[in-house]
Amino acid sequence: MKLPASGSPVEAVVAKMKERKAEDANWRGGKTFSLIYPAGEDVDRALREFNNLYLYENALNPFRFPSLATMEKEVVEMTTDLLHGDENAAGSMTSGGTESILMAVKTARDRARAERGVTAPQLLAPVSAHPAFAKAASYLGLEHVQIPLADDLRADVGAAEKLITDQTAIIVGSAPNYPHGMVDPIPQLAALAAARNIHFHTDACVGGFLLPFLEKLGYDIPPFDFRVPGVTTISADVHKYGYCTKGASVIAHRHKDTAQYQMFLYDKWPGGLYGSFAMAGARPAAPVAAAWGIMNTLGEDGYCRLAGRAMAAAQKFRAGIEAIPGLRIWGEPVASLLAFGSDTLDIMAVGDVMDDHGWHLDRQHGPPALHMMVSPEHDRIVDDFLANLRDAVASHGPSRGVAARYS
Repeated sequence: MKLPASGSPVEAVVAKMKERKAEDANWRGGKTFSLIYPAGEDVDRALREFNNLYLYENALNPFRFPSLATMEKEVVEMTTDLLHGDENAAGSMTSGGTESILMAVKTARDRARAERGVTAPQLLAPVSAHPAFAKAASYLGLEHVQIPLADDLRADVGAAEKLITDQTAIIVGSAPNYPHGMVDPIPQLAALAAARNIHFHTDACVGGFLLPFLEKLGYDIPPFDFRVPGVTTISADVHKYGYCTKGASVIAHRHKDTAQYQMFLYDKWPGGLYGSFAMAGARPAAPVAAAWGIMNTLGEDGYCRLAGRAMAAAQKFRAGIEAIPGLRIWGEPVASLLAFGSDTLDIMAVGDVMDDHGWHLDRQHGPPALHMMVSPEHDRIVDDFLANLRDAVASHGPSRGVAARYS
């Protein structure tokens, strides 16, 4: 396609966009279980206001747009407080979990070089860790070493201990991991790291704005945050269960001393000093404003309400799935992420029928599973989903060969 020689009326362009958008997944109807985290029209309406107010600004320069600098600072402070950081905590916002993870790995690599003389840095992460860690290792020149999972689908601590070398720059645990919704044994992994002055990162991109509120509601949440000795940094996505628009995440440091290794500074050009805590230079302002806006709009009580809805829906899904002969939940997920499969059925064939019913379930392997990330608005469609799932189990044919897929 070439750039049109002449422009079209806005109305015509919008009509074309709507025509194409009709082919997209129906997340408003509760048919998707990842990528979007619907929390209700009241949240959507507020987010539109926040985004529109800062649609054109650039978060690159805090001196030109001090309101953005103040909002980012306060988002980070609220997040580190949520994760039980103290007055020494620090951090910054990024475009999403992948960028937060990249910055955590960059911090750990540079810190290992400076403090321990590491020359061939290694990254130790569970097999179930997000692919962003593999991406970070590839981009930043670390050896990616995978920690196998124990029978409970959490990182095997004994195996992790045997994999540590004097070149290990960072050890990772998830809270929870994406594939199975399991929280890795963070205290034990962090203790291994602390004993050798190794950076430990908790990936709470999914759980950072969910687990704290479930804990406040009385759920038994395994320790994962700065209350755990040895945890150095934590990633938490405001655009997941923080219900902000894409892309807004926070990388939090237990102590501001490690944040220096995240910073990039450069002054050998005509423009003067350039400093950045993130990969991006120019940054959209709207996600910063939306994060600050929705955190202040919801407050602790609003987040607890939404976390309760999501968890209640997840428990109803789980009970309904486990009541269907042949299906089982993999592991013992602690929050609202579920992966289900079967010891007797071809779960991918079941997924084919669910596709035909219009549901969008991610597919996984090791073990084969259909994956769900439950949001508050899913409480409206649990019964419909379970009815379709019962039909899929009863009526599926051979698998069409659709492979495990995430993106």
